[in-house]
Amino acid sequence: MDPDGSVGQVDGRIGHEGSRIDLDEVSKIYRIGDLEVTALDRVSLHVDESAFVVILGPSGCGKTTLLNMIGALDTPTLGSVRVDGRDLTSASRSERAEIRRHAVSFIFQTFNLFPALTAFENVRFGADAAGRRDDASDRAELALEQVGLGDRVRHFPHQLSGGEQQRVAIARALASGNPIMLADEPTGELDFRTGVQILSVLEEQAAAGMTVLIVTHNREISRIADRVIELSSGRIVSDGPPAGSRAEIGELQW
Repeated sequence: MDPDGSVGQVDGRIGHEGSRIDLDEVSKIYRIGDLEVTALDRVSLHVDESAFVVILGPSGCGKTTLLNMIGALDTPTLGSVRVDGRDLTSASRSERAEIRRHAVSFIFQTFNLFPALTAFENVRFGADAAGRRDDASDRAELALEQVGLGDRVRHFPHQLSGGEQQRVAIARALASGNPIMLADEPTGELDFRTGVQILSVLEEQAAAGMTVLIVTHNREISRIADRVIELSSGRIVSDGPPAGSRAEIGELQW
């Protein structure tokens, strides 16, 4: 704890090059009338390729703000942000949109599926938007198979359960082929068996070179990560391997 009584800060750049994600002294301050709310407070973080990172912390600690910063959905009040080699600090809206199309894929808590499109069409849209038009259909089919929905490709969102809709959203992110995946509570709407299946897919993607960041409050998921980052009051308070030793997916339980 700092002398002023605030939570201490860990430098998340140490030991990592930042080849995929590079945040230096990033703060995000929201102003509501005369009130200032600090969502991120001087956060520094480097993440490289082939990384499987879990970000832990209670509600309101800055996890989603951090994802939005990395995903080019928001800009810092102070500090600098580089993603996949591109500086987002003063990027225009169109430049940030390019990053979202070609570098970053999202798995949101809300599924954000198009209700008038089938599961297959929703996933193919993700590949199309990322510029993978030549093999978008093949990517969509493969991604739906990976998440266990090969037999639901023609179903519309209203014909799918909440867990199935979440899996469609995950398949859409996979089909983009982008090098960075940001997942906000990706197993939150899934039963244990399906959640483990999805984590296995994400782990495989990281092993193949993708940078995967998962935001969760479920500490059990952090046991299979390469790296666990904990946030509190907008600061990184710990950064390192899982406590104890890294677990296999088959050892998880919740």
